[in-house]
Amino acid sequence: MTIKENLKRAIENLTQAKIEEPMLKARLLLCYVLEMTKEDLIIHSYEELKKDMEIKYQKRIRQLIEGIPLQYITHHQEFMKLDFYVDERVLIPRADTETIVEEVICYASLLKKQKVRILDLCTGSGIIAISIKKYLPKCEILATDISNAAMEVAKKNAKCHNVAIDFIQSDLFEKIEGEFDIIVSNPPYIKKEVIPTLDKQVQREPKIALDGGKDGLLFYKKIIQESPEYLTNEGGLFLEIGYDQKKEVLEIIANTKQYDGMNCKKDLAGNDRMIVARKKR
Repeated sequence: MTIKENLKRAIENLTQAKIEEPMLKARLLLCYVLEMTKEDLIIHSYEELKKDMEIKYQKRIRQLIEGIPLQYITHHQEFMKLDFYVDERVLIPRADTETIVEEVICYASLLKKQKVRILDLCTGSGIIAISIKKYLPKCEILATDISNAAMEVAKKNAKCHNVAIDFIQSDLFEKIEGEFDIIVSNPPYIKKEVIPTLDKQVQREPKIALDGGKDGLLFYKKIIQESPEYLTNEGGLFLEIGYDQKKEVLEIIANTKQYDGMNCKKDLAGNDRMIVARKKR
C-alpha cells in the first residue's frame, strides 16, 4: 500500500471509532512514524510504504482508538510556541494555560527589580516555569511537584530548552524556603467524583494531576492559606482555575484577609481561567 492509501485507511478507522479530528491525527501520526513533515507526505504520497512502517503505523492508530492521547504517542506538545516532551507521567499541556504564563511575564516585567524570584507549584511537565524563563531569562525560578516522575519530565524539558531552573520535589510548600515575588500554580482542580465521567483520553492522564478533592478546591485552599508566608510585600499570586471556580476561589482568597487587588482573567475562549491577587503590605 502507498503512503496515501495507508493514510486513507487510518482516517476511515479513526472516523469509525469516533475519534475527534481523524484526518489531522492520522496525518500527524504518520508524520511521526515516518519522521516526515506534512509536506513530505504529500510529495511522497504515491510511494509504497515499507511493511515494517505500515505495521508500526497501524499499531499507533490502534493506540489512538484505545484512548491513548496523541501527545503520549508522539511525546510532543506545543506550548507558548515551544516544543515540550510529554508522556504518561504528566498532564498534557493545554493552550488555556498560556493565559497565566502571559500574565506572569507581564507582571514580572513591570517589577522594578534586577532579579525577580518566581515559585512554580505543581509544575508537572515544567511548561509554566520553562516558558517564563525562556521569555524572561534574568528571572530566578524554583519549580516543585510532589511527583518525582513528573519532575523527571520537567528536568528533561528544561535541559532540552537550555534553561536554568531549580527543581525540588515537594508537597506544595513543604520543602520551600525564602520569599518570592511571584507564586504561580496550575494545581489539580477537578472534583473527585467528576474524574470517572471525563473523556477516556483525559482519564489516561495522571490522576494525581487531576484530582482536586471532593469540591475541586483542595489545593487552592492550601496554596492560598500558606502562600502569604512565602511572598514578598505586594507579591503576586497567580492561580489557574476551572471555568466555573471563579466565585469560590475569590472567596477563599478574600477570607484570608491578606490579599487585595484580586481579579479574574479570561482565556481566549472567553472562559474564566486565572485568578490574580496581590499580597497586602
